[in-house]
Amino acid sequence: MADNKIKLTKRDRFNVMWRSQFLQGSWNYERMQNGGYVYSLIPALRKLYPNKEDMAAALQRHLVFFNTHPYVAAPVVGVTLALEEDKANGVDVQDEAIQGVKVGMMGPLAGVGDPVFWFTVRPIIGALGASMAIQGNIMGPILFFVLWNLIRIGFLWYTQEFGYKAGSAITNDMSGGLLKKVTRGASMMGMFVLGSLIERWVSIKFAPIVSQTPIQKGGYIEWDKLPAGGKGIQEALLQWNMGSGKALTNIKTTTLQNNLDQLIPGLAGLLLTFLCMWLLKKKVSPIWIIIGIFVVGVVFHVWGIL
Repeated sequence: MADNKIKLTKRDRFNVMWRSQFLQGSWNYERMQNGGYVYSLIPALRKLYPNKEDMAAALQRHLVFFNTHPYVAAPVVGVTLALEEDKANGVDVQDEAIQGVKVGMMGPLAGVGDPVFWFTVRPIIGALGASMAIQGNIMGPILFFVLWNLIRIGFLWYTQEFGYKAGSAITNDMSGGLLKKVTRGASMMGMFVLGSLIERWVSIKFAPIVSQTPIQKGGYIEWDKLPAGGKGIQEALLQWNMGSGKALTNIKTTTLQNNLDQLIPGLAGLLLTFLCMWLLKKKVSPIWIIIGIFVVGVVFHVWGIL
């Protein structure tokens, strides 16, 4: 039995990692990175499931919704490889368990990718390359290209290998409930990260005016008394930014959104997110939800509500 065991070699896993660089190549609004995820796994799945029916079932299993930062998807891919390898060798790994691990990991990892790569590593390397390029050194852009790709590819490979080894440990302890604990913990962390990002990602501004209050003289910029030309613009900017800042007009306008922000900032975005979650739970297609939000947004903007 041991002689017949199918084992993914390092070359097989490297081919998967190389393909994972095209994770967003077929990004779509309904299932997002699912096509790229399946494309990444094909070299491994082809070896694990030589039978056509088993291969088709494996491909179908991973054509579900998947979305995370393209670089930190590597450990998820690694865990998936380990679980699929054990499943192909007769271990009782349910399809729901594989999907549970994927969903549980992609949430928290998505919140890590942007700060680490887009907001830290890339700006630092870019600043280093740009400083050399400004001085006329041709090595500036070359250094940026080489360093960025070494870090990126190295991270993809080693974190995928880490996920692969962790996935094997999970399946070796199926009876101990480790898979359930990992899935539950990752899901909780993912919900926490996504919940904290709602206020940043979902923005709704209600336009209706609640009140208009006259501002006393001296509290706003008197445009007719400013010098002409550039000096007038400079003076206006100074008055606007100085101290508490003068208002641009002599009327203070308070909108419905101003009042809502004083009560609970981001409340409308949170409620919209809950509505979308409820619709998804009712099996409403994400495409119809997107179209509905678009139509309602346009109509409400025409009516002056948003």
